[in-house]
Amino acid sequence: MLALVITMFIIVLLAGVVVVYVAFPHRGEDLPGARWLGKLARRSVTALPVERNETKRPDGELFG
Repeated sequence: MLALVITMFIIVLLAGVVVVYVAFPHRGEDLPGARWLGKLARRSVTALPVERNETKRPDGELFG
């Protein structure tokens, strides 16, 4: 029973972090009362690799 409560708490905490990130730093705004957290989120996103959505035509050229 305790493991279920702890697991649900972690899930809710993670969902809250995602909502806060999407609401503020993703749009380029600082979190009210926690600027350091917004800066940390933006810095971590810029450090991650990004997959580009490019499609190659049969002749090898990119489009899209």
